[in-house]
Amino acid sequence: MRYKSLLALSGLIGIGAVSAIAGSSGAKAENDPVYVVQEGHVDQHTFNGYRRYGESCHRCHGPDGAGSSYAPSLTESLKHLSYEDFTNVIVNGRQNVTKSQNNVMPAFGTTEDVVLYIDDIYGYLKARSDERLPRGRPKRIGDDS
Repeated sequence: MRYKSLLALSGLIGIGAVSAIAGSSGAKAENDPVYVVQEGHVDQHTFNGYRRYGESCHRCHGPDGAGSSYAPSLTESLKHLSYEDFTNVIVNGRQNVTKSQNNVMPAFGTTEDVVLYIDDIYGYLKARSDERLPRGRPKRIGDDS
């Protein structure tokens, strides 16, 4: 069921709406994507999430989801942000304008390299957020080199 959310999102991308869940706690829901970390090594999906994050998210959110002066730490955000809220922001974007800042997260709902792998990206960042995965390039399970 890894891509169950993709099927749900595919129908919503065209109309540009994924509803945010108010008051979400960031606790893992039954259908949230999973990650696998065994002795510091990750499964293929989590590794793919690392690669996709590096390609599409790194330039704003910094290495390993740790944040930058331009965009917030996703490892911290996922401590309180639900999977549904995460996908909502990725697909639809977000604008946070105050007197002191103007932060804009662009919508990636039509960017296939992001939306097709949103579960993998979430799994990688959630493993980092849960402190199960250290910074840096992870090794894949079965890769001893």
